[in-house]
Amino acid sequence: MTGPQKRVLLVDDEEDLTWTLSKKLSKDSDKFELITVNSGREAIEVLNQVPVDLVITDVRMPEVSGLDLLVKIKETYPQTKVIIMTAYGSSDVHKEATERGCFHYIEKPFEINEIRQIILDALKEEKGFRGSVADFQLSDIIQLNCLGRLTTALLVKRQNETGTIYFQEGNIVHAETDHLEGEDAFYYIMSWDGGEFSVLRNKFPPRETIHKSWQNLLLESMRLKDEQSHLVKEEQEREKRKRNRRLQQLLDKVFKSDGVEHILIHTHAGFPIFYLGRFSGDVDKISELGDKLGEVVAGVEQSAGKIFGKDLLFWEGIFKKYIYLFIALPDEDAYLSIIGTPRMNTGFVRLEIKKQLREITRLIASHPH
Repeated sequence: MTGPQKRVLLVDDEEDLTWTLSKKLSKDSDKFELITVNSGREAIEVLNQVPVDLVITDVRMPEVSGLDLLVKIKETYPQTKVIIMTAYGSSDVHKEATERGCFHYIEKPFEINEIRQIILDALKEEKGFRGSVADFQLSDIIQLNCLGRLTTALLVKRQNETGTIYFQEGNIVHAETDHLEGEDAFYYIMSWDGGEFSVLRNKFPPRETIHKSWQNLLLESMRLKDEQSHLVKEEQEREKRKRNRRLQQLLDKVFKSDGVEHILIHTHAGFPIFYLGRFSGDVDKISELGDKLGEVVAGVEQSAGKIFGKDLLFWEGIFKKYIYLFIALPDEDAYLSIIGTPRMNTGFVRLEIKKQLREITRLIASHPH
């Protein structure tokens, strides 16, 4: 038994092209239904009436452009796949755009068999096929503007900041924020995570401050973002090592006391945050221990909740000749768990942890896990 037939929407203002493709691809009517329209406005009407699995669209069209259509698809039908047709640029540019962006590009003129195979791959959901607008990013919009040689502007908003990138015949000619302009403004806007964007059609730049090619601008913005991300990660790692050294100092007295074998700070679900014990350096064993302790905490919480109707703050138990201590870190999704042999002095351990609990909690809270 087969599922519902797939539906493909082809959008291009060149009537000869849509007529030719409709005729040639009709041979695949057993594999997909092809709908052809000659404007972005007609495409939106179709999308509002019937579900569509794949949209193939040109970028440069009158009234509602391919870019406007993509924004509409992103807002309303984010799981729809998209193939972009462009008549500009080199094959290398299209290859890089496809690899870096969320769309598949095909350059006009193309062979019927080429676009037929791309359609079939998309509908079969081939692994690695790019096309869903759910991941539509600012860099994709920029590529579409440039490949479509559009004259427009992108208004980008993030929290209390606003930036605008101007295009003239597909070239990035100006960018501005509240405090920057030119290349600096462009790179700053591209560094933003999240935010919203809108298309300002036929918006002309107040001046020309950028002269680099759009390919170089995008590549440099990605390099700078990667570099910034690397620096942030390095700083986070330094802070993590500093935190762990301090946690080791705070817990060293307990760890070196008789009978203590494992000290693990972990999330409610068991994700390890900090560890002292004979598994040090063995990530797999520490992770496995965290999973098991997370399960124990969940079970104890469920039982305690039925009896006392309160959250678990502290629990001590003995299982298979091992003593388990679970101490909740106040206002955190984390527990300090200690496992020891019967020689472990639980009174001493509880007293020492009580002395250090506030500082331990502060360290965990200041470094999101």
